[in-house]
This record gives sequence, structure tokens and C-alpha cells, in this order.
Amino acid sequence: MPQFNIRVYGILQDQHKRILVSDEFIRGDYYTKFPGGGLEFGEGTRDCLKREFKEETKLDITVGKLIYTTDFFQISAFNKTDQIICVYYLVYANDVSSLKTSDIPFDFSEEHKIHKTSVPESFRFIEWNNLNETSVTLPMDKIVVKILKESFG
Repeated sequence: MPQFNIRVYGILQDQHKRILVSDEFIRGDYYTKFPGGGLEFGEGTRDCLKREFKEETKLDITVGKLIYTTDFFQISAFNKTDQIICVYYLVYANDVSSLKTSDIPFDFSEEHKIHKTSVPESFRFIEWNNLNETSVTLPMDKIVVKILKESFG
């Protein structure tokens, strides 16, 4: 039976005006996307985003302005019976120095490379001037990059 899959993502910019992305290996493919994840029953979108950031990055964030909500029909890349609805917010963190990042895309640990027991994930910052629609993989993320570049030049 078709379902809605609601995803909530955060746009985190550091003090150097770089944007945080997550590089992941999901079901045999490589994806660069914004950090975030799935809304759980009983959560609001802001609570979901705080939880997802804490789980993935260990960062405590403040959720800011709503940037975009999917406004067209999008089938899930992972389950062809799910319609994806994505919600994007600006997020802020007081200190990102504890976050392990890399300058190398898909810089996964050796354990992830060998065992592939979970979804490998690594984080990196993309310089604002280098951020463009090809920087991310998912169709909605591409729209958000375009919105960010138009809104914040």
C-alpha cells in the first residue's frame, strides 16, 4: 500500500560560511545529502531534526527558519511505493569543533568499508562558493541548494 515518507533536513553553515553535507553509502549507491532523516510518529518536524542531528552528528542544534517543503510529487529512491515529502530548515550549532569531518568525499572508516554492517556516513563542509546543484545527489536537495544560492547569494 502506498505511504508517505516524511524526511526532515537541516542546513548548517559554519563560521567560515561552509555548508555541512553527509556522504552516505545506501543500498549500493553513494549519496551526498543534507543531514537529517525520517519523522517518527508522535514527533514534530523540529523535534525530529534535533533528534536526527544528535544521533548522526552528536551536535545540539537550534532549528531556525523553514527553507523549503516539497511541493511536487516525488517517489522514494529506495521504495517505489512511498511518496517522499521533505522539509528543510536552517539550523545552528554553537560549536561544531567536536564534529568529525573530512575534506574527502565518502571518507568512511575501515570498519564500514570492510563489514558494511550499517550505512556508512561521513561529514564534510562544502565551501559556499563551491556549493551548487551538483554538490548533492537527491532531487529535493538540488532544489534547496538553488534556493539557498538565490536567497543568500
